[in-house]
Amino acid sequence: MNIFMKLPLLLAAPEGATSAQGGGLMAFAPLLIMILIFYFLIMRPQSKKQKETKAMLAAVKKGDKITTIGGIRGTVDNVKDDIVTVRVDGTTKIDFLKSAISTVSNPSTEAENKDKKEVKEEK
Repeated sequence: MNIFMKLPLLLAAPEGATSAQGGGLMAFAPLLIMILIFYFLIMRPQSKKQKETKAMLAAVKKGDKITTIGGIRGTVDNVKDDIVTVRVDGTTKIDFLKSAISTVSNPSTEAENKDKKEVKEEK
């Protein structure tokens, strides 16, 4: 007889044996654990970063030093809704969308951060 014909007979369970059945919720436990790990390692930090970026863009004001996603650095000259006018050179102004701003560095915020670092170093 061919081996392929005997294979179903070999794989069949004996008549007296019962197959083990796992609990309904326990079958989903590994899947639930993977979803929780995915949430805490990927989803939560990403949403936190999005909130920080949104707050940073909402706080852009005249005089802030910015860097765009294209690498252009300048000082904010004017802010209108979603358009930011950036002074790149003495007379050169370029209009950008707020979403094109990569980083914002306020002179006052930088001074505060320096003060905080100095206080931490003294302790």
